[in-house]
Amino acid sequence: MATKRITQRSMAFVLAGGRGSRLKELTDRRVKPAVPFGGKARIIDFALSNAVNSGIRKMAVATQYKAHSLIRHTQRGWNFFRAERNEFLDVLPASQRGGNESWYKGTADAVTQNIDIVDSYNVDYVIILAGDHIYKMDYEIMLRQHVDTGADVTVGCLTVPRMEATAFGVMDTDSAGRITSFLEKPADPPGTPEDPDKALASMGIYVFDWKFLRDLLIKDADDPNSTNDFGNDLIPEIVKNGKAMAHRFDESCVRAEGAPAYWKDVGTVDAFWEAHIDLTSFTPELDLWDKEWPIWTYNESVPPAKFIHDERDRRGMAISSMIAGGCIISGTEVRNSVLFTNVHTNSYAVLDHAVVLPDVFIHRSARLRQVVVDSGVVIPEGLVVGEDPVEDAKWFRVTDRGITLITQDMLDKRAAAL
Repeated sequence: MATKRITQRSMAFVLAGGRGSRLKELTDRRVKPAVPFGGKARIIDFALSNAVNSGIRKMAVATQYKAHSLIRHTQRGWNFFRAERNEFLDVLPASQRGGNESWYKGTADAVTQNIDIVDSYNVDYVIILAGDHIYKMDYEIMLRQHVDTGADVTVGCLTVPRMEATAFGVMDTDSAGRITSFLEKPADPPGTPEDPDKALASMGIYVFDWKFLRDLLIKDADDPNSTNDFGNDLIPEIVKNGKAMAHRFDESCVRAEGAPAYWKDVGTVDAFWEAHIDLTSFTPELDLWDKEWPIWTYNESVPPAKFIHDERDRRGMAISSMIAGGCIISGTEVRNSVLFTNVHTNSYAVLDHAVVLPDVFIHRSARLRQVVVDSGVVIPEGLVVGEDPVEDAKWFRVTDRGITLITQDMLDKRAAAL
């Protein structure tokens, strides 16, 4: 009998229940992993695509906060798994199952409440993933390290400038990569063995032997003092009493030769806008055009983008921009912008460094600079945003960096007041 690859003996458990409140109104109607990203995808597509591209065909997605948009997306875009080939993607909403009267109390509890479902997958290894980060990673390399080192847990780590690690859980390791201490958001993070000016920050990615994790989860659930969280409870426990190993993202990041390792937490409006504008650069650090490691998503059936009118000040054009299918750029100047599916613009409008989510309609003569426009918004004729921050702040959310977030509720309140 042929020996199965490690990925065939593994499952991915994706934690996708957090709201992502720092994205402000972008997560009023949807959970952070369901927020659109990159012109046509959703944030969660990166973790799921990494798993599929790594060879993992058994997955579970734990949801909680305002999950409808996320559930609908997985049903439409991730319905290609075949149960007869022992492939699955199960969506696991918090449902007070198994006699438990609470919702998911923490990241570890989200797995604990679904132990019986994970048992049914009949796997040897579980990789725990956050569903709200942008990166490309070959999980098989991390799984192989976990098996080869005989670790109880292997923790995915970013190498970051030391004082930038104060916002993360930080690993202190020995020269062999064994974690000797785990510090949550330390004021003075420890450096790495080879560079005191760098630190290892947790990515929220963990590999376990399922039998080991199963026992640990049951023990943790019985501890009244536990917060039932991987970072707060389980990982420090293993560091203290077991064998915890660090896996460096540099070793498994999927990227072009010579390119830097790309990982983004687009958890603020500024970071969300910046990550999109980066995609319009000549050679983006995040390669969405790589056919060998594609980002899978729901491909809506829409016609190609169309550009119309060719007159002075009324020319449908886009420069250094990404324009998704279904868009109609009618006499509008678009520069350094990302337009998602089914955005329609009209004559004499200008979009400059704009991130426009799906199904937005922009009326004539609107000028939008350094903005994020939420999905389904109708921009009124002549609206000017991004030129007078004081005026913008009366009606819209303006970040410290000067990026303006526009939603339909904000526009409706503005219209009612004027």
